[in-house]
Amino acid sequence: MKDIENIELTYLTLDDYQELKAAMIDSYTTMPNSFWREHQIASLIDRFPEGQVVIKINDQIAGCALSIIVDYNSFDDHHSYKEITGNYTFSTHTPDGDVLYGIDVFIKPQYRGLRLGRRLYDYRKELCERLNLRGVAFGGRIPNYHKYSDKLSPKEYIAKVRRKEIHDPVLNFQVSNDFHPTKVLKNYLEGDEASNDYAVLLEWDNIYYEKKSKKASVIKKVIRLGLIQWQMRPYKDLEELMTQVEFFVDAVSGYRSDFALFPEFFNAPLMAKNNHLTEAEAIRELAKETEEIVKQFSQLSISYNINIITGSMPEMQEGKLYNVGYLCRRDGTVERYEKLHVTPDEARVWGLQKGHELKSFDTDCGKIGILICYDSEFPELSRILADEGMDILFVPFLTDTQNGYSRVRNCSQARAIENECYVAIAGSVGNLPKVQNMDIQYAQSMVFTPCDFAFPANGIKAEATPNSEMILIADVDIDLLRQLHQFGSVRNLKDRRKDLYEVKKL
Repeated sequence: MKDIENIELTYLTLDDYQELKAAMIDSYTTMPNSFWREHQIASLIDRFPEGQVVIKINDQIAGCALSIIVDYNSFDDHHSYKEITGNYTFSTHTPDGDVLYGIDVFIKPQYRGLRLGRRLYDYRKELCERLNLRGVAFGGRIPNYHKYSDKLSPKEYIAKVRRKEIHDPVLNFQVSNDFHPTKVLKNYLEGDEASNDYAVLLEWDNIYYEKKSKKASVIKKVIRLGLIQWQMRPYKDLEELMTQVEFFVDAVSGYRSDFALFPEFFNAPLMAKNNHLTEAEAIRELAKETEEIVKQFSQLSISYNINIITGSMPEMQEGKLYNVGYLCRRDGTVERYEKLHVTPDEARVWGLQKGHELKSFDTDCGKIGILICYDSEFPELSRILADEGMDILFVPFLTDTQNGYSRVRNCSQARAIENECYVAIAGSVGNLPKVQNMDIQYAQSMVFTPCDFAFPANGIKAEATPNSEMILIADVDIDLLRQLHQFGSVRNLKDRRKDLYEVKKL
């Protein structure tokens, strides 16, 4: 091999044809006459110039990748190469398609081992992302299969290749470049005797793909969270409490936050006027304020253009007391969530009942989950939400002591790691000497991330000052989660042993 002076990835032109033809003949020695004719290359370049690229070393073609865009749903999963290319005319190419389909890729023998093929595959992936296509697909040859076809089925052969028990240079290379086998294709490529007439349908998913929407709205990718670390203090009435609420909503929306998160039972100071009653009676009196509070929160979410997670409040339904909260979206819609696990103290002192419904919520910032305090300590709940596509988990909490806070904090951080999501927790600080069973509070509001290279090493994106009233503002990038799911050092969601166990709602 000559000394390499320069390597260039560039678009294929028709002027390259004769050199391209010679390179194909060199590359496909086991398949005579397997080269594209000049009119076919001209058609590809005319239809989709961006999809046709070559790698040149010292101005000589060393490799090539040819592609088209197809409407993938128009083809059967067991399609042939002839079908996908429109009988080699490429009439199947459509700019309105959703998948970049690989027609050909090769590296000349003398240039193999330089990882040039990876550059071509990387280009395809980048093109796929730039054109907002949902993935890359192609039929991959298995040229060593003819050596094992008398002993192994194609499925068994592929399994052994993936376990590194058999070396297949083509399939090994494709799998190492993040393509996953999805189908075995019979009679895919005419004349491919080395593969015994079989091929493997390989696909790569574009984690940034956004399905075209008919609405004018756009799902945001960098989300700004506003956490309210709420000071417990006396309020003479609901109006005064909601004035303080609006102050914080105004503050976090002034920083253009997408969410405002309030703590659990932030409205507990209003129980002071009923301190002459038993704890159970006082909290039921407080529950009478919940409907009006939710109404005002919804108005604030609209007027300040922010999604508000209302923390939690007591609420009576059919004579039973529940701990609930509301997601007040900035478009005016409102949804309810419940505390599913109540602590022994909540059940004993207040008679709180367990909630019944677990669900994720769609927002203009993607899918979120909300778990109230103690619920964060049950990993099954957040795992179900993660399976529903949750990107951000919000945990409003109320803890009186540091050890109680540590349970919520440590469990919430674990939820971020195991579910590969962001977790935001917000609590109350201060004391309420005139409210029974609500004497003191301890909190440090935080935003947790997974622990991988794209995130903080300690998994903490932002943290408030402990036991001080304040707001905490933090940006979280949803695209970093997509990268983690696909390319993380570890992949907690993908690597679960679903053949051994599963977590599901009943």
